[in-house]
Amino acid sequence: MTISFAGQVAIVTGAGNGLGRSHALALAKRGAKVVVNDLGGARDGSGASSAASQEVVELIQAMGGEAISHGANVANFDEVQDMVQQTMDKWGRVDILINNAGILRDKSFSKMTLDDFKLVMDVHVMGSVNCTKAVWEIMKQQHYGRIVMTTSSSGMYGNFGQSNYGAAKMAVLGLMNTLVLEGAKNNIRINALAPTAGTRMTEDLMPEEIVKAFAPEAVTAGMLTLCDEAAPNRFILCAGAGGYSSASIFETDGCFIPTAKQSPEAVRDNWNQITAQDNQKALVSGAQQGEKFIMKAMAFMKSQTVSS
Repeated sequence: MTISFAGQVAIVTGAGNGLGRSHALALAKRGAKVVVNDLGGARDGSGASSAASQEVVELIQAMGGEAISHGANVANFDEVQDMVQQTMDKWGRVDILINNAGILRDKSFSKMTLDDFKLVMDVHVMGSVNCTKAVWEIMKQQHYGRIVMTTSSSGMYGNFGQSNYGAAKMAVLGLMNTLVLEGAKNNIRINALAPTAGTRMTEDLMPEEIVKAFAPEAVTAGMLTLCDEAAPNRFILCAGAGGYSSASIFETDGCFIPTAKQSPEAVRDNWNQITAQDNQKALVSGAQQGEKFIMKAMAFMKSQTVSS
């Protein structure tokens, strides 16, 4: 079935260049009215210009679509609220939010300033929080909403020189996990996209056709499945160069150690059972972990009662 966004309104942050630009154009081609948000700064977040976002708007209009640009800094909630208000004034609804805006301030942790750490957290984490907060009540009242967070392998697995970026990209998954629970009754679904991109280093090692495979459009094809009506919920989609996979957090079944025997030595002695992966599960809420441990304690108490 062809995925269509006809009649829907989408906000794409950081949409002046790269992935955001690709996302905005693809949504427009499939019928969405698009708010092209971009502060227009450099990769490190410095500067501002509306030229890039306005060019995307003109491309969308040239193909017969509808679009407006807005230069809100996603780290500034007042500016984000103004963007959403302008969207509502023009089109009366917001169906899709793509939290894509981001900056890089890469350095090893030893050399990184706290200002660089905080700025990256502000843009990636608070930027996603601000934009989501600004559309949340609208989506609740509509009883419909699709939100995509942008995470990264740097957050899930680590990447040298990106402690700030990695922390931010893991944080948006924590935001997603709770919003999924809170938005479910209002048909708001939240998913995460983990893009894979080529680097200047790998460009010298790979054939040209493989380098071209790292085009943003390959990631956008995956993104579109995360924000349509039939989108999954709480899904982490990894995409890049034609490869697509999912990432999940699993927890092992673990063990139970009775109160009288609890010690670091006992924990170490049970390490094989603690780490055994044969009965691991992806938990759907933090409460499920507590429930699991309570059930283990109750089962132990029951066994003691029976044996006595």
